[in-house]
Amino acid sequence: MDPTIRTAGVDVGGTKIAVALLDGVVLRPARVEPTATEPAALLAQITRMVQALGPVAGVGVGVPSVVRISDGRVESSVNLTAFRDVALRQELTAALGVPVQVDNDANLAALAEAWDPELRLRHRSLVGITVGTGIGSGIVLEGRPLHGHRTSAAELGHLIVTAPPAGGAPPGGVAPLPTSLERWASGRALDELARDGGFADGSAVTAAAIGGDDGAAALLALLGERVGVGIAAVISLLEPEAVVVSGGVSRAGELLVGPARDAARRLLLPGLGTTTEIRVADHGPEAGVRGAALLARLPEVR
Repeated sequence: MDPTIRTAGVDVGGTKIAVALLDGVVLRPARVEPTATEPAALLAQITRMVQALGPVAGVGVGVPSVVRISDGRVESSVNLTAFRDVALRQELTAALGVPVQVDNDANLAALAEAWDPELRLRHRSLVGITVGTGIGSGIVLEGRPLHGHRTSAAELGHLIVTAPPAGGAPPGGVAPLPTSLERWASGRALDELARDGGFADGSAVTAAAIGGDDGAAALLALLGERVGVGIAAVISLLEPEAVVVSGGVSRAGELLVGPARDAARRLLLPGLGTTTEIRVADHGPEAGVRGAALLARLPEVR
């Protein structure tokens, strides 16, 4: 990876968009704006924000969506109504005049953790799990995101972790399924646990647990154990060098990740994953834009 060029990273979320310049190895502070809600307006917003950074060699874009990797087309998105069936790479390449790459945002958050601050490969194999409103995930092998046969794949949040209800899955492709990891271990699940425990929401639980509240810490530990089920599954499949946990709920740190680590170790086949590091992600809120800017420096996939 070239540590000398300038690339732009774009992290598109359902409510806000962040754009930052990776100048050599230095990530400049991101510019953040509310996400435009119409496709044409969102494309224009990304174009304007990237152009404001000055000349760049390439642009990487992360979206909370299923992405067709061969041409960077956004096929579907649960939380981003403006980008569904949009030729995003083609449109932005034409607008910006530089190479553009597009990937799922959780893949790019994982990519940021695989490279160190000097852009040297830190982990040859890494799984990133984002615990926010939902559950996102990304797999990085040999320094680049792992994709499925056609799309961005690695959707750990939709892994089935409990027996299906009588009658099977609900009709119409409802997501997340009630039997999925996302249903049981996401920020939405913590909100439910919070209300049952007498707290306003998951954020209140996290704040109280950090402040020393034992009841709140127990709720976070329960959520962490559920996350540990997903971690055990991914270690059983891949046995990566590292599993890193990011997202809004991860601000609880070891209050969440400690129970997740313990549960994963307990559930794993003895001898498997004994050297896999399970930790809180290093880059926090900037992981998305950092990973997107790094994507722009990798060889293009077609």
